[in-house]
Amino acid sequence: MKALTICGTRGLFGSVRIPGAKNSVLPMLAASVLCHGTVTLTNVPCLSDVASSVRILQSIGCRITQHSGCISVTSPETPGNAVSEELMRTMRSSLFYLAPMLARTGRARIGTPGGCRLGARPIDMHLSGLARMGARAEENADGSLTLSAPDGLSGADITLRFPSVGTTETLLMAASTARGESVLRGVATEPEVTDLARFLQSAGADITGIGTRTLRVRGSDCLMGTRYAVCPDRITAATVLCAVAGCGGEVLLTNIRSAHMAEVLRALRGAGCMISASGEDSAALASDGTLRAAGERETGVYPAFPTDAAPLLAAALLRAEGESRVTDTIFENRFACAEGFAALGARVSVRGRTLEVRGVPRLAGAALRAPDLRGGAALVIAALQAEGESRIAEAQHISRGYEDIASLFASLGADIAWVNQ
Repeated sequence: MKALTICGTRGLFGSVRIPGAKNSVLPMLAASVLCHGTVTLTNVPCLSDVASSVRILQSIGCRITQHSGCISVTSPETPGNAVSEELMRTMRSSLFYLAPMLARTGRARIGTPGGCRLGARPIDMHLSGLARMGARAEENADGSLTLSAPDGLSGADITLRFPSVGTTETLLMAASTARGESVLRGVATEPEVTDLARFLQSAGADITGIGTRTLRVRGSDCLMGTRYAVCPDRITAATVLCAVAGCGGEVLLTNIRSAHMAEVLRALRGAGCMISASGEDSAALASDGTLRAAGERETGVYPAFPTDAAPLLAAALLRAEGESRVTDTIFENRFACAEGFAALGARVSVRGRTLEVRGVPRLAGAALRAPDLRGGAALVIAALQAEGESRIAEAQHISRGYEDIASLFASLGADIAWVNQ
């Protein structure tokens, strides 16, 4: 395992090209199993979760080639229909292989998906939706789950009780090759969901209503190989912006989609940052490091403030003047990073799903532990503002969503490095 060492209080200056979105590429890699022929994804970030996805694809017989931000996947005529418990534990997104394996082979066996410890994330919506399409589920003695649909999946009219991103993506993949038409109501509209739908369209799927709460999908007999560029990662962009906001400095982001980041930009502008956008694909932020409190901020489903950015914004506000309250409505344990904030000298408290932040004039370096992916990134932002050295242990969590967070911030002038733990 590796740790990060950070010596803070430097301003951050420079430009960053934002890589492709983790939350787009992972379901697309799973969806490639549905395609006959070769799928090539470009603008693919180099992440440990992507490496885990490649291992899963190889385990079910897919041929993989990788080079310079591109991954090509060729699925066999009859792919495997089981993902081992070991591979399932590597990430939550291993669940995305359920629908493609079921659609291609009529059977799928999976263990319990892993990922960050953000609280309860049941898969009952995935299973009930697939059941409506003709799948039967059986729990095995070892705790794994087997789904079967020997006659194939059939289109269905399904209304989600909550606009779950993962469930929307699972049912969208399943519907793309099911018999007849599916109507998916109350779905998520996050940019990554839209990106998956566009990818499936490029492979031959018949999908209408993309970007709305109702998707209509006419199942195709056969999806084909395609080439597709993954959309930019709005959470990586938010991470850089929040760090520069808290530390002070100036940054130009390129390869972004400003519309996807409207709420993050609004929050940082309200805290006192100067933000300008040049077209849709770039934005600049300037901050003197002296921020105003953000008042009340609440996350929600898109287009509301994103849950993944909640700890990042909180980290930027640790030295802001006044009191901020950030509430996450999606996960009950989103602010596990609060303990690390307090170790740096921040005045924070967690009440239910709300993190209360009372700004302090200075932070001091400390020994920290990354509790999860975004919480770990938030501790990096906090440590960059702290006087003296901080060490963040268990930083492997961070590599699940960032290509190399040390190089990212070092390129902006930060004193940050990977070390052996």
